[in-house]
Amino acid sequence: MSQESFPILPSTKVGALLEAYPELEDVLIGFAPPFKKLKNPILRKAVAKVASLQHVATVGGVSVQELVNKLRAKVGQDAIALEQDVDGGFSYFSNRPDWFDPTKIVASIDERHGDSNKMPITTVLQEAARLQPAEIIELITAFLPVPGIEIMKKKGLLVWSVREQPELIRTYVSKPRTI
Repeated sequence: MSQESFPILPSTKVGALLEAYPELEDVLIGFAPPFKKLKNPILRKAVAKVASLQHVATVGGVSVQELVNKLRAKVGQDAIALEQDVDGGFSYFSNRPDWFDPTKIVASIDERHGDSNKMPITTVLQEAARLQPAEIIELITAFLPVPGIEIMKKKGLLVWSVREQPELIRTYVSKPRTI
């Protein structure tokens, strides 16, 4: 595949990138160590189709421009200038939402020292299926689980994340109240 036929951009999905350029796997993992789970074929299939380079940059805490241009350089593509940085101007960390009530937390999942071959999103989605409206699940991770957040939002769940320390992120997930 020629370098022009597959340009590397912030919106590029990790799966498509690694299919076109398998040699870039270690570069991605270097930028965002949580993506080392890509080495597991089952997890690679699940994560790689939803995670974009924008997500990798956010999880890795680096500029998306830096990540994209490093990958482009590795495959001989020219650097590009991007107007928006790290997460396209959108922050995954925001003020406490109205729906959040700590007394409504029904489960807490600490993935910081969990099974490295298991994605936190799998456990959270299993727990979320049992949630009643307004109940909340707390996910504790060492990194911002951006691809998982996007999956949960697409499933209609409410999601809010808080960074308490550099490697302590609490993400809260709730089923919306019915009207």
